[in-house]
Amino acid sequence: MFDKSAIAASLRTEAAKKEFHLLYGGSDRAAAEEADRYEALLETYVSRFGCQGETPVFFSSPGRTEIVGNHTDHNNGRVLAAAVTLDTLAAAAPTQDGIITLYSAGYDAPFVVDTADLEKKEEEKNTTFALIRGVCRKLRDMGYEVGGFNAAVTSRVLSGSGLSSSAAFEVLLVCILDGLYNGSILDGVTRAKISQWVENNYFGKPSGLMDQSACSIGGLVGIDFKHADPKISAYSFDFEARGFSLVVLATRSSHDDLTDEYASIPREMKAVAEVLGGKVLRDVKVEQLLERLPEVREKTSDRAVLRALHYYDENERVRAMYTALENGDLDGFLGGVIRSGESSWKLLQNLYVGGSTAQSLALACALSERMLRGSGAWRVHGGGFAGTILAFVPNYKLAAYVEKMNAVFGPGACTVLGIRPVGAKKVEL
Repeated sequence: MFDKSAIAASLRTEAAKKEFHLLYGGSDRAAAEEADRYEALLETYVSRFGCQGETPVFFSSPGRTEIVGNHTDHNNGRVLAAAVTLDTLAAAAPTQDGIITLYSAGYDAPFVVDTADLEKKEEEKNTTFALIRGVCRKLRDMGYEVGGFNAAVTSRVLSGSGLSSSAAFEVLLVCILDGLYNGSILDGVTRAKISQWVENNYFGKPSGLMDQSACSIGGLVGIDFKHADPKISAYSFDFEARGFSLVVLATRSSHDDLTDEYASIPREMKAVAEVLGGKVLRDVKVEQLLERLPEVREKTSDRAVLRALHYYDENERVRAMYTALENGDLDGFLGGVIRSGESSWKLLQNLYVGGSTAQSLALACALSERMLRGSGAWRVHGGGFAGTILAFVPNYKLAAYVEKMNAVFGPGACTVLGIRPVGAKKVEL
């Protein structure tokens, strides 16, 4: 039996305040609000499982924002991404029966998985059960310990927000099992690779590795996926000190039923690469594409060629953005963000589904350009087709921008973000 009041008291210590500042930034008042949130999750845990068994501990996995590098990762390209100060949070404790019982806010029934049965189940495709079972399977296959646990989970990385709620949850599962059974020995890249494997093979979504890497590693990171072990570089750039805020604008359009649209992008890019003798576009040069363009058009499609051209332009743009950050070149950086968004709109074609009159991402970008032209930047955020855009807004325009966009897309459509310096972790209290 554990002492709930002792855990609650630990959330009000100076050590906890320091940890909350690390994870969420902000003031002491904000840290106190996080303590309230953690205590509410503890109450949920106790209401579900009682105070029997081992003492629950907290694990936090951040959402992520894609700064630049739209749909480059799945063809071994470059990206620039960042962990953000919104997270998926769990209170979890190990059990002796090998059963995982996970209650998630918003769901009445728990997700229950027996770690004695980790075979992929077709009927669980695209479900939380598949993610839990898949993480356990991959960890066990890699030689790590796996066992049962009880958990209560809540999230501020809302589904469909464009901040990669699925990757945050996948990485959180890995972090919990690593923390409870392996002493938190896994590095961020390994956690990300496990999560991607699960999403590809158990959940059934052909994702790249960017989302999981940003959530797992933390900070502002450049990731080059040319080789099996991605090259990861950390960058330090204080947008707040330069008078800018990051804003994610949720257009309230749904990602539901868009898996085929997302899957078409890597499929078409790889089809172009295969005509040119490679597996992914990183294997071949843009000059080869241009030299053999009639053949590639005939064997793929015009859209596939345009998407391949986006890949090559975007990959070089990311490299230029790395240099801009290193040199503190804010104008060059913002210009790169805008050009990335224009390329996604024109070449990649992922701001809306072809033939649909619902074009909220395009509308959000058009309105952002009118408000921020010459002073900020804007682009599609994440996979596209629906969901969110990302804007870099000068603080003197922030209130007006938020007011305008909330009026168009609904109250609370805008979320102002901070960049979180660390990735998924056991919370130290």
